[in-house]
Amino acid sequence: MKIPFQKYEATGNDFVIVDNRKGAYSFSADQVKKICDRKFGVGADGLILIEKHPTLDFDLIYFNSDGSPSLCGNGSRAAVKMASSLGMINGHTLFNAYDGIHEGELLPNSIVRLKMHDVKEVKKNNEGVFINTGSPHFIQEVESTKNFPVVAEGKKIRYSDTFKPNGTNVNFVELLSDNTIFVRTYERGVEDETLSCGTGVTAAALASSLRAYHSPIKIKTLGGELSVEFKSGQDGSFTDIYLIGPAKKVFEGILEL
Repeated sequence: MKIPFQKYEATGNDFVIVDNRKGAYSFSADQVKKICDRKFGVGADGLILIEKHPTLDFDLIYFNSDGSPSLCGNGSRAAVKMASSLGMINGHTLFNAYDGIHEGELLPNSIVRLKMHDVKEVKKNNEGVFINTGSPHFIQEVESTKNFPVVAEGKKIRYSDTFKPNGTNVNFVELLSDNTIFVRTYERGVEDETLSCGTGVTAAALASSLRAYHSPIKIKTLGGELSVEFKSGQDGSFTDIYLIGPAKKVFEGILEL
């Protein structure tokens, strides 16, 4: 089977994206793993299918590199950029993703502004903060992210009894000056550190607001820079949350499965 695809990256989070509006393709978990394998496949943090939706601009189907479905913030931004290149949208879009309907906006210089769902609850414990931004995230502050053992420590938390049975993504956050944070993420479903995680930096930004950081918060990752805008409620909730950052096409090709 020969499958046309495009490869995108969004602050180092990389994706294989397939235009599946004709419904010609479906993939098993094992096939997703093969496509995303960096030795035997194209190589990516996830696979995205852009499909038709009866009332919205498109349906976004996302799989982590282990074949599991989820919401991906950076993947959604990449899909908005590709949908624009396909002539499906013009500047603004409404599309359906794993956790429901999202709004996207194309800004100059390949910047995509993605509206996230409201966050109604923040759970705090002695070790950090848990926030679900469409995907579950545990946020832990560290003094320095530079040499922090992200994979080893992230894996411990991801598979800990606290987050069984489904586990959680884990974000290690260094608080910087000028309303800026540095975030490194152990991503569930990839089971490794990724250069950036959209839902993760969103969760980290919201958690940082509990430490007097204010919207918009600037985020640095190993893969680039993003920003997160939001409004804080008196009840501890967050509304009007936007994830903002670049998305870029890297190459396109034909995949054989």
